[in-house]
Amino acid sequence: MLLLIAGLILFLIPHLLKEMGVRQYVIDCFPSTGAYKGVFSLTVLAGLVLIVWGKSSSPFIMLWQPIFELHFISHILMIPASILLVAGNLPMSYTRKYLRNPMLLSVTFWGFSHLWSNGDMASALLFGGFSLWAGSKFIFSGLKPSSSDESASLLWDLIALLAGSALYVLISFYHGQLFGVGLNFV
Repeated sequence: MLLLIAGLILFLIPHLLKEMGVRQYVIDCFPSTGAYKGVFSLTVLAGLVLIVWGKSSSPFIMLWQPIFELHFISHILMIPASILLVAGNLPMSYTRKYLRNPMLLSVTFWGFSHLWSNGDMASALLFGGFSLWAGSKFIFSGLKPSSSDESASLLWDLIALLAGSALYVLISFYHGQLFGVGLNFV
């Protein structure tokens, strides 16, 4: 469990430097912006490795029993999570323009979806930690439209909808092979 906690700290804290008001100070401590970016990337990568290793090696400690009859809520939450994930990685769409960072909202939905389905301590730390991080970053970024000069296109919203839906179907179908836990749709 300590590896998981260490991984979460190494991943999440660097992503919160701006909100903590110390990002520029930390950047100024490095000889160049490139050096900062390199250390940032290595720290976050080490955090991801520790998260995966820590989650897989954590003991199973049940905190609550998820309600099996309501597991469909997780599937419903994952649909917008998949669409928003794609929208966050496409050129300027209306979704991206008005949500500013749809990927953060995607991670929030993803985390809540998995919290709903998993009642163990390691899952609560992993999915709860990511939900709190992404939700707080999304709130801090505000809901005012993007200040980018790039014009939004409804085409990118349509592509996000179609590609995100396809992503949801693929991940749902191969969830067992990818993550070791098959999904039940009945």
